[in-house]
Amino acid sequence: MSTHSHHHDHSSHDRGHDPHGHSHDIGPATDPAYRRALWWVMAINAAMFFVEIGAGLQSQSKSLLADSLDFAGDAANIALSLFVLTAAVRVRARTSLLKAASMFVFALWIMGTTLWQVYTGDVPRAEVMGLISLLAVAANVGSALLLWKYREGDSNMMSVWLCTRNDAIGNLMVLGAAVGVYFTQNTLPDAIVALIMVAMGLQAATRITEQAWAELKGQ
Repeated sequence: MSTHSHHHDHSSHDRGHDPHGHSHDIGPATDPAYRRALWWVMAINAAMFFVEIGAGLQSQSKSLLADSLDFAGDAANIALSLFVLTAAVRVRARTSLLKAASMFVFALWIMGTTLWQVYTGDVPRAEVMGLISLLAVAANVGSALLLWKYREGDSNMMSVWLCTRNDAIGNLMVLGAAVGVYFTQNTLPDAIVALIMVAMGLQAATRITEQAWAELKGQ
């Protein structure tokens, strides 16, 4: 079966007519303004991923590391949206499975290091946590503003928008953890937020896996 048959179908109103699901998210991908917005958001997310990994390791904050998982997931999500949109469903589903697997591994690693830190009692540096989480909030608010007018699209557009919105909530949780660590001089506020975010990451990875699996089986 040709995967090129859907290239001519750019309108969103006939999305439902393709039994193979090829055209369900092609339309918006061809909108240059939307693609430009996605490139910007991907760049912001990728940059923040590296910033948070570095700051998380340097400040010993596990909630910052857990938050970097979000940024990594988003950057990967958008890369998928940009590069794989016009590919066959099977290719997209397999790529999604790969992404979900890497999210699982990363989340479990953060969970392990978080529990180890609770055991050893090392206190993360609250001021670094606070500063970086404020930067992260700014990055996500900027991303959300870029995507705001595209939030009512197909499942792909919606997932990018929801990820960005959920990340902003995650950043605020890290900020809360920083305040908690600062006043208690204890690692627990950081660890609790990290574990909540790990749980959210695992849940997201599970949902991606289920959806991709269903798409593969439906082929």
